[in-house]
Amino acid sequence: MGRAFEFRKGRKMKRWDAMAKAFTKFGREIAMSVKQSGPDPNSNSRLRVAIQNAKGANMPKDKIENAIKRASSKDEKDFEELVYEGYGPYGVAILAECATDNPTRTVSNIRMYFNRGNGTLGKTGSLDFIFTRKGIFKLSSENLDIENLELELIDFGLEEITKDEEENLIIIQTSYTDFGIMQKAIEDKNINIINAELKRIPNTSVKLTEEQEDEIMDLLDKFEEDEDVQAVYSNVE
Repeated sequence: MGRAFEFRKGRKMKRWDAMAKAFTKFGREIAMSVKQSGPDPNSNSRLRVAIQNAKGANMPKDKIENAIKRASSKDEKDFEELVYEGYGPYGVAILAECATDNPTRTVSNIRMYFNRGNGTLGKTGSLDFIFTRKGIFKLSSENLDIENLELELIDFGLEEITKDEEENLIIIQTSYTDFGIMQKAIEDKNINIINAELKRIPNTSVKLTEEQEDEIMDLLDKFEEDEDVQAVYSNVE
């Protein structure tokens, strides 16, 4: 993935050391999951994923339980899921997934980031040809044989399986439509899921100079620092 990826990864990890902000994002995902299908993780697969991901980021158990309890209340506000798309400088495509209780505030902020970063906010769906949604599962590689696992999961939508030796993880990729099928298959095998998410993978990428990359990374910072933004993607090489 190159130097740009490692550069961004390092900066992102530094930002997410601000645990309160990270927990806010996980709390919103838990809340949306509960509002959608109820507070019981046994019957709510999206909530199971949200709880797994929160635990994987060391979110305390009491904060997870409180988030579920609050979302179960009729008085708790609803969050609307929105996607904003546009272009930054140098033709870089940028897509932001948001969860907000105030769409007017959110779109105003998103438009401001684009404008101040010499970019433009586009129409919904304008970047469909650039990004493809994929299901990504991260599993602990302990006691798992990657070759056997590949054979066991091939019938459940497995597209790609790799091993991250540095982090002791096995990473599985599926199509967007097979995400739920794969989640159930892994759970049925009693394999510990460290993280599971739907990600936007760029089909094409833009190569930039080091100076241009720094400018784009500063712009992406603005999106990721916004409390309403759950995830942001770009097609920087």
